Amino acid sequence: MQAHGETRGEQRLALRRARMAAAPPFLRGGFRPFFFGGALWSLVALTLWLLALVGALGLPSAFDPLLWHRHEMLFGFVGAVIAGFLLTAIPNWTGRLPIAGASLAALFALWFAGRLAMLFSAQIPAGAVAALDAGFYLVLAGVAAREVIAAKNRNKPVVGIVLLLGIACALDHAGAAGLVDPDLGIRAGITLVVVLISLIGGRIVPSFTRNWMARKGITDRQPTQPGRFDMAVIAATAVALGAWIVWPLATATGALLIASGLLQLARLSRWGGLRSLRDPLVFILHVGYFWVPFGLVLLGVSIFGLAVPRSAAIHALTAGAMGTMILAVMTRATLGHTGRELKAGPATSLLYLLITIGAALRVAAPTGIVDYTLGMEVAALAWAGAFLLFLVAYGPMLFADRGRQA
Repeated sequence: MQAHGETRGEQRLALRRARMAAAPPFLRGGFRPFFFGGALWSLVALTLWLLALVGALGLPSAFDPLLWHRHEMLFGFVGAVIAGFLLTAIPNWTGRLPIAGASLAALFALWFAGRLAMLFSAQIPAGAVAALDAGFYLVLAGVAAREVIAAKNRNKPVVGIVLLLGIACALDHAGAAGLVDPDLGIRAGITLVVVLISLIGGRIVPSFTRNWMARKGITDRQPTQPGRFDMAVIAATAVALGAWIVWPLATATGALLIASGLLQLARLSRWGGLRSLRDPLVFILHVGYFWVPFGLVLLGVSIFGLAVPRSAAIHALTAGAMGTMILAVMTRATLGHTGRELKAGPATSLLYLLITIGAALRVAAPTGIVDYTLGMEVAALAWAGAFLLFLVAYGPMLFADRGRQA
């Protein structure tokens, strides 16, 4: 019986290896289509929303422009990059071959079908739109669960977060239909992504920093692997954001958010970020993670009505933490998994600068620190410039064979 099971496992492994060899380069790793598609969709969705905002375009969506914009940036753009990261990281976690070829193309097509369904949802039954959109996360969770369970890997909580993202996505559809609080799905989605950043970012930021220090011969005060303190900080963050989902205006929620933000800041301070200033690929990870404690504190302060608009706090977590960490991970993963040197060239350094400027202005504009209209316009241009640069500089790598330019 055991021998028969091993034979079947070997056959599946051989089949997946054959699919890898036969697939075009673009379909030989989840990061390739999903990083490219996510970056492109961030530009498309932003452009369409801005055109709708100024009245130059009417979106053919059942969602109003603002609801469509925030849904697509969170569940469309961010969701694509999460898929690309997980499909690339899981083989490293499990030792199994990555999903590739037709299977990867089908999963990517499902994500893209959800984007088209959302955009043209005024002409499609609401139930079908929600099923396509949220169904992507359910399928992704199923694929991830199969790999993690087969390898008896410890990352089952990550699979659970993906499954919950599908539920949050469905809740956003229910909110748009007036069945639940219209902000419930978005709050849940933001919470899950921030917890995912805390969980995964809390591994890769100190790990990559420690590796960089070792290469540079820096042996003192190296960051360590996550311990009990890190787990406590993640738990405190999950509790605070969970309270925000259910009681978004409660003063107790505000206090929990501020406390969790300060704990996250203490956690970040242990990783020696300023020492990596010379290497943009490492330092940008610290910049991206910094937006997590900053955003949590701002969100808590906004609940107390202390001159911090809620939109500024939300964008610290989204445009700041999510946008920056996404570019940090996409650039590093693309270089590493296409066999290139882990070095930030001029274009990479510039796109890091642009995403940081864009996030800072998007947070500052609603507070009145800068002129609102000018700040929002420059923020949009900086965001678009960062992801356009990614597509120009990294797009050819995503389509090319490993170690070769397209």
